Amino acid sequence: MSLEVKIKKKVKGFELDVDFQVDQDTFGILGASGCGKSMTLKCIAGIMTPDSGFIKLNDKVLYDSKNKINLKPQERNVGYLFQNYALFPNMTVLENIGVGYKGDKEEKDQKVKEMMEMFHLEELKSKYPKQLSGGQQQRAALARMLIYEPDIMLLDEPFSALDMYLKEELQLQLSDLLRKVDKETIIVTHDRDEVYKLCNRLMVIDHGKVLACEDTKEMFHDPSILQVARLTGCKNLVDIQWIDDDTIEVAKWGVRLKVQEDKERKATHIGIRAHDFIPYQEKPEDIENIIPCSIAEVSEGPFEWNILFKTSASEEQIYWKMMKSGMSNRQMDFGIKYLSIDPKHIMLLTKK
Repeated sequence: MSLEVKIKKKVKGFELDVDFQVDQDTFGILGASGCGKSMTLKCIAGIMTPDSGFIKLNDKVLYDSKNKINLKPQERNVGYLFQNYALFPNMTVLENIGVGYKGDKEEKDQKVKEMMEMFHLEELKSKYPKQLSGGQQQRAALARMLIYEPDIMLLDEPFSALDMYLKEELQLQLSDLLRKVDKETIIVTHDRDEVYKLCNRLMVIDHGKVLACEDTKEMFHDPSILQVARLTGCKNLVDIQWIDDDTIEVAKWGVRLKVQEDKERKATHIGIRAHDFIPYQEKPEDIENIIPCSIAEVSEGPFEWNILFKTSASEEQIYWKMMKSGMSNRQMDFGIKYLSIDPKHIMLLTKK
């Protein structure tokens, strides 16, 4: 099973131009709102039509502009889960799951029963969508989609309408479900935690263009591209000048830092994750990459400290985050005057 997509479509503000493959993956598409993520799914499903290119699912050509092929949505065997789940409000859960299913009554009843059991919906079969929680609506919508045994599942921001507690619970349930059904799945989201938990491969797009497409964990570990680092949640991004193959100058922080050696010196920026700094109240000896700084702002979360530092060179801020167990309120008040960073935690980035 595989999906090939190579399409272009002009819209107001940008041109969607994506080229990727999905092959036995749970594939994530990550990007800011309005970058073309949902449009990509709608073109695959046949809800929207590209201007040019082709879409092929297994051995079936869904769209080919050169050969004038453009299958209707109902001919594509693609499962699509909308953001609002699109359940029919005047139908019960039981009726929603079985709506439109082609087959005799006995076969239909058996398939609906299987879906109800898989998604633990038996006690809700007589309820209407307005009587369901967000999580229950999602499970009903997934059951309705899977009863048709689609060749691929397209999930468009599947958790956007849920609160944090329910979102995390359903992410675990969906992860388990995806392993069970063993189907190629594309999940569109702007939530970096979501793709990290659910997707083994990830494509990042910005203004309709593909910035990167690779293994999800590898992309988070080494994003390589400035915009990708930002979308994967990196808080500290700053431009640099090279001094030699393993030394950079960060003018905005007023420091020189050792980095992992790069003879090509292509990087124009660095990225440092907020949790990778080590704080000091006194200047340490024999430690590389010391950044003199002072606390500018402290905010307290339920389980962590979020701290903004300003450097001695400028008002340029450094964002640092650590678990509360690592430092008490008394220590925080005493003052941190230095941060250090291990060269292996400095990401070298280019701007695309």
